[in-house]
Amino acid sequence: MDFKHESNRIYLENEKGECIAEVTFPQVSENKVNINRTYVDNSLRGRGVADKLMSEVMDDLKKSNKKAVVTCSYAAGWLKTHPEYKDVCK
Repeated sequence: MDFKHESNRIYLENEKGECIAEVTFPQVSENKVNINRTYVDNSLRGRGVADKLMSEVMDDLKKSNKKAVVTCSYAAGWLKTHPEYKDVCK
């Protein structure tokens, strides 16, 4: 999948340029973000897209040495099954 990266958003567009999946993580302090939304269009559900989005954001945060708080229910559940990212979340 060809995810697009912005400073506080990773997303996927369809051929019309419409957002069909995204994770958003606004800045809360200099070195901390809030993972507050994960969205996947119905046309992509059940294909592991949200899982891939979360892996992308967590890898990006690790590389940039940032921490995350999580208010998105999907992201909170995902993190419970991915202890390898425990050091990224506070």
